[in-house]
Amino acid sequence: MEASGRLIHILPAQTGTGKNGAWKKCDFVIETSDKYPKKICISAWNELSDQIENTAIGSDLQVSFDISSREYNGRWYTDVKAWKVSGGNKVNNSSNTATSTESAPPDFPSIESADDLPF
Repeated sequence: MEASGRLIHILPAQTGTGKNGAWKKCDFVIETSDKYPKKICISAWNELSDQIENTAIGSDLQVSFDISSREYNGRWYTDVKAWKVSGGNKVNNSSNTATSTESAPPDFPSIESADDLPF
């Protein structure tokens, strides 16, 4: 599947080691430019994770991804995994503002208090 949209948020990267070696995962959020815009949180792994971390907030991206679901203890979990990302502007490496909370759009909720639940 494919989606295009504006990069509005990059979550902190996660790293670890599995049976196949070291891995890195970075989740990012794009907002589509449809009549009724949608926000999509997508996971980027390894090299794509590095690419996303070096992309400026506000960049227009074209993302190719797969959707998969799995069951664990009677609950279902769905993953949206990017396999190709094109477009976007690189950030200045001396000051990576892509992960700054100041760069998030005003309508994007910040998690500052456990009392401020979005639902």
